[in-house]
Amino acid sequence: MEGSLYKRRHTRRPTYPLAHAARQKPRRIPLVLRFAKGAIHNIILIPVLLHSLFTVLIVYLDRNVAGSLGVPATVIPSLSIVVGLMLVFRNSTSYDRFWSGRNCLTTIGTSVRNLARGFLVNAHRSKKEGGGLTDAEKKDTEKIIRVLIAIMYAVKHNLRAEFNIPPVPLSTSSSSEEAPIETSKAEYFGLLPDGLMGYEDQGLSLPLQLTVLVESYIRRGFDRGWFNAPQSSGLSAQINSLVDAYGKMETIRSTPIPVAHLIHQKQVLALFNCILPFATVDDFGWYAVPIVAIVSFTLYGIEGIGVQLEDPFGHDKNDIKMDGIIEDTRQEVMVLLEEWKMAADGHAERMAGGMFDF
Repeated sequence: MEGSLYKRRHTRRPTYPLAHAARQKPRRIPLVLRFAKGAIHNIILIPVLLHSLFTVLIVYLDRNVAGSLGVPATVIPSLSIVVGLMLVFRNSTSYDRFWSGRNCLTTIGTSVRNLARGFLVNAHRSKKEGGGLTDAEKKDTEKIIRVLIAIMYAVKHNLRAEFNIPPVPLSTSSSSEEAPIETSKAEYFGLLPDGLMGYEDQGLSLPLQLTVLVESYIRRGFDRGWFNAPQSSGLSAQINSLVDAYGKMETIRSTPIPVAHLIHQKQVLALFNCILPFATVDDFGWYAVPIVAIVSFTLYGIEGIGVQLEDPFGHDKNDIKMDGIIEDTRQEVMVLLEEWKMAADGHAERMAGGMFDF
């Protein structure tokens, strides 16, 4: 019976590091031919179409009704400088937000890894102290490792404005009509301690609430003699780094590009593309229509990329792959936890190259 339990626990799953965050398959369609799944054509279709139709109207009036409507083409370079500067600023700012958000997520994942490693390696008693842990200590350590993983999910959902912990104990909330748990959040509700009460309705974010539980565990570990003072300080510093990174992600999420810049950018883009038909109609005639369509497609496309990257924590194809990154970290930490449980139960001598040797 014991051997079969060991075998079940050590059945290898078909996975590998970064399995969920990495691209699963090669691209079958060249990117130049892609018009969906990550493209921004749906965002810019209407403005490109409107500018093309406006150009058709201008060419028709120029050729058949009002005579020459053309303006000197020298007006285009002066306007294009302004348009280019505004688009460069918008895209660089948006990508900086994307890159900063990705680095902050890495900081959170690294902190969770370091805390899990520190907790599992040090959660044991020396042979002089009798060896072995009590059932309460094992459950306490397992609970806090699961809480560490839950912090990442809580960060993800909070950044997506998916506030979800009801102000009643989780163990009873499933039957409560006042605060039902959404099934879409079940991916990490099982990681939370039984009886946990949420305070999001009072303004306390769940990630910060969970870090209090982790800090309390460090205090208990210090009292049990698992961590000395420098170790406890280092573990607390990891929690501080995690909270700091989460705060930076909140800043990105809650601070959009100033509306004055967005308004002026939209107006300048529209003005430039509305003047372009007048500057090209005399020289190109009906060819002005595809020229304006290509220019508007290019400029509005660049602006559309900035819109996509401005808030990188959503579900879009161009957002940070938070689901896969967090799932990879969860897989890593859960493997560590299972190995620790086997060692804590006295099975370390049966594992080839076991990680935990108590």
